[in-house]
Amino acid sequence: MCYIISSMKKNITKHIKPLRLDGLPEDMRRELKEARVKRGWSQRELGSRLGLPQMHISGIESGKIVPRYDTLLELVRILDRDLLMVPRALVPAVQSLIRDHLRHDQQGESDERPLYGDADDEQKTPERKDEV
Repeated sequence: MCYIISSMKKNITKHIKPLRLDGLPEDMRRELKEARVKRGWSQRELGSRLGLPQMHISGIESGKIVPRYDTLLELVRILDRDLLMVPRALVPAVQSLIRDHLRHDQQGESDERPLYGDADDEQKTPERKDEV
């Protein structure tokens, strides 16, 4: 039994996967940069709000630096975003809601809208009366 344990110790590192990414996904980096630019902030301004040097913000946006989770969370929240765990089965639905929200924002309709239909739909649909 000790032999098995000692052989496991020798080979244990080849079964361990690295925990850190090589870089944030490109679409996430692009969205972070777009959110910063939309606010009119330079990398230096964003960095000063987070207590990070401009070079660190540049490294995150270029993918050369992978921020710690707490730094990433602070970064996205200061840009009026949030990180959210979504069950994989619901990812397409969430992405569709985001696309719809962005499309309405581009059209200048940033007010809240009903989740399942337009307010006009409610006015067009006559109320059903229960017949006795």
